[in-house]
Amino acid sequence: MSRRSPDPDLPDLSGRRALVTGGSDGIGLRIATRLAAAGAEILLPVRNAAKGEAAAAAIRREVPGAVIAQESLDLSSLASVAALGARLRTEGAPLHLLVNNAGVMTPPTRQTTSDGFELQLGTNHLGHVALVAALLPLLREGRARVTSQISVGARRGRIVWDDLNAERSYDGMRAYRQSKIAFGLFAVELGRRSAERGWGITSTLSHPGVAPTSLLAARPEVGRDGDTLGRRLIGALSARGLLFGTPQTAALPAVLAATVAEPGIGAFYGPAGPGHLGGPPAAQRLYGPLRSAAEAARVWQVSQELAGVSLDA
Repeated sequence: MSRRSPDPDLPDLSGRRALVTGGSDGIGLRIATRLAAAGAEILLPVRNAAKGEAAAAAIRREVPGAVIAQESLDLSSLASVAALGARLRTEGAPLHLLVNNAGVMTPPTRQTTSDGFELQLGTNHLGHVALVAALLPLLREGRARVTSQISVGARRGRIVWDDLNAERSYDGMRAYRQSKIAFGLFAVELGRRSAERGWGITSTLSHPGVAPTSLLAARPEVGRDGDTLGRRLIGALSARGLLFGTPQTAALPAVLAATVAEPGIGAFYGPAGPGHLGGPPAAQRLYGPLRSAAEAARVWQVSQELAGVSLDA
């Protein structure tokens, strides 16, 4: 299979404000660049200011004249999420696109956020839940599209309700799958609640397939001192145009999910190649673990309680 995938035609996003989490490198940087090329003003919330400045410069090199505002955000800290939300609400400008893309994957040992949650649950899921809650007035005002990036890992697995924080038993991949299943269920429920309550928010889901990004690379901050074997294998095959995608192609499902006209509740996009690991972006069937309305409602309620936010006002 060719490593090249057709880039979807995007609508004109001039006058639209788009916030992309995890936009300082990898897939997130490509998402932000593609939205900027379509005319969107980009809000780039980052934990590392220097990486954010480098990312903004990279976008401007590819998209001269791009409008980019750098913000401070650490999704593993609920206080940081609340601070960003408060600042943007004070500013008062509506948000039209929110791409919840940032994440961490499979720390070799159990780690926790500053709030005491298992790192993947706290960052991939609860941090984004808190962000949606913090930005809800701006999203409603902008009749926004909220796109939540999950993973092929969410195809199987379940939420371990009696050990959400993996305190009794930690397995990095199991905890990662759980975080992405929970986040996918939240995204589906966000779409349902918005339709029921007239919020005007459209919620879509995407997954990038598999590509050589920093998720499995050396990341000392999560206890990984070198690239994993899987990361090296993915990089080698991707470089040869075999099976897996590239950061550029892996970004396209989220870009499509954020811009496609009139998707239905639970609309889900990912690569269309073999195993949905690479290839052009296309609509896909929602994964089995994400189809339970009861589980989605439970995630909606429990997540608010854990994150200390309210989406039901």
